[in-house]
Amino acid sequence: MSSSSSLSSSPSSSEPGSSTRAVHADRAVRPGRALAPPIYQTAAFAAPDADTFARAAVEPRGQDFYTRFGNPNHAQVAAVVAELEGTEAALVTASGMAALTTTVLALVSAGDHVIGQRSTYGGTASVLLNLLPRLGVSTTLVDQEDPGAFERALTPRTRLILLESPSNPLLRITDLRAVAALARAHGALTVADNTFATPLNQRPAEYGVDLVWHSATKYLNGHSDVSAGVLAGPAALLDRVWDTALLTGAVLGPLDAWLLLRGLRTLPLRVARHNANGLALAEALTDHPAVTRVHYPGLPSHPQHALAAAQMTGFGGVLGIEFAGGFEAADAFLGRLRHPRRSASLGGVESLAVHPASMWRGMLGDDQIAGSGVPAGLVRLAAGTEDTADLVADALAAADPDPPQR
Repeated sequence: MSSSSSLSSSPSSSEPGSSTRAVHADRAVRPGRALAPPIYQTAAFAAPDADTFARAAVEPRGQDFYTRFGNPNHAQVAAVVAELEGTEAALVTASGMAALTTTVLALVSAGDHVIGQRSTYGGTASVLLNLLPRLGVSTTLVDQEDPGAFERALTPRTRLILLESPSNPLLRITDLRAVAALARAHGALTVADNTFATPLNQRPAEYGVDLVWHSATKYLNGHSDVSAGVLAGPAALLDRVWDTALLTGAVLGPLDAWLLLRGLRTLPLRVARHNANGLALAEALTDHPAVTRVHYPGLPSHPQHALAAAQMTGFGGVLGIEFAGGFEAADAFLGRLRHPRRSASLGGVESLAVHPASMWRGMLGDDQIAGSGVPAGLVRLAAGTEDTADLVADALAAADPDPPQR
């Protein structure tokens, strides 16, 4: 398959390490000899003759026609993500939600049925509960901890199963292999959100998942300065999504693609620190008297720890902290933190914390939030790359209901 800006084949290799792949996976599609790639800040490309122009206009994912169709900066990002995820190809979009909605719109039609999880990102839940029903697509949400729940939800019209593991913000785990096998046996496709895990901690395609998507705004970029999305999977399946992406126009700007590529180069280095900080915070807060529960799959106390350990190589930097005092205690904790900022995002070098039940009110109704199982006293803390000791000391002090003056 020929390389392109929006969608690019994963180069064959003898499986070098992840840091090597992050640096060199796009070598086949790098334009010119510059070590730092140029930014192709252009909306369109000129053609030398009519035949060349005609071919460029119809070739899927062409990088020399029009940036909505593709751009060399897109091609480099796609090549690296495909290699890290272990997939044939990848498609770049303007945001994580653009990756999800474009995929869903490409793969389902009126009269079809889609299965999702009760524990899932608020934007995904809104697609399932609010957008798809308006388009004549029925949806069912199930408890992801039970693979049998997915089977019971299947209908003859089920075309798609949306997965997310670990889930946002409760860090619940889906048995990816079991659900992917179930879907395949019934002729349905699986699409997994791998944003929290990153391809360094988990590669859903290895368990049979058809398509993997990311909010690349988060860990893949890692510096809180880009909004982007990526979808990875088989080239033939991504061709279908690309056709719809042309119509939705959810194109990533060349500069943002360039920044995303720069972030991808250091992803393995950053994820190692995120993993260490997430685990350290989870262990430190587990026995705090103000905390009723810490949701983190790396803890042996997590009810799905064994499954997480079987399909993940690291447990990420995000944890859910449930406070005994409900919303007031959670809000007070957020207000006392010195290092983490109160923000809706995650995955950057800086630690961020947020109250999910409040954040999702813009996407879901109160009853829908309650149905997702998100407690009012839950804080989602996303550990950055700061020194571990500083983050742990700060979190323990902020969780104290009667903090001393400092």
